[in-house]
Amino acid sequence: MFEFFDHAADFVRDNAVWAAPIVFALAFAESLAFVSLLVPAWGALVAIGALVGAGTLGFWPVWIAGAMGAACGDWLSYWIGRKLEYSVVHMWPLSRHPDLVPRGEAFVRKWGVLAVVIGRFFGPLRAAVPLVAGIFEMPYWPFQIANFGSAFLWSAVLIAVGGSVGKIFTWFV
Repeated sequence: MFEFFDHAADFVRDNAVWAAPIVFALAFAESLAFVSLLVPAWGALVAIGALVGAGTLGFWPVWIAGAMGAACGDWLSYWIGRKLEYSVVHMWPLSRHPDLVPRGEAFVRKWGVLAVVIGRFFGPLRAAVPLVAGIFEMPYWPFQIANFGSAFLWSAVLIAVGGSVGKIFTWFV
């Protein structure tokens, strides 16, 4: 898995013009229901944040691309939940974990729109909360406001963590 992070960061460092599209795609995959289990993108995003901290990449394009990718992934997960409703529980990986949807429902019902913000920062919840919010028909606009707001915050945090690592690394090199 760490090899994936290194390859993604190396490619972005060597091809800076592709940084924003790659960050968008990684954040989208990290936030999309089902796909997020297959693409360990958060580590690559932190590694790319290190490039921002080292001054190799600009902050603004990476931040916006990460936030928009994450928000679009959550929006699509929400839409899938709205359209497919309970039939998603019969799809992999939910079919192997029948307790996830009821637990997700309890989490969303307890925290409401704040569940979208909280879920953004916890790996297993990141893509599940929007899907569950769609299944249980969380109102569209409150969901989107929480979705986009938390996506911009999440992207900034990942870049800041990576940027801090990048700055520390430049002190030693």
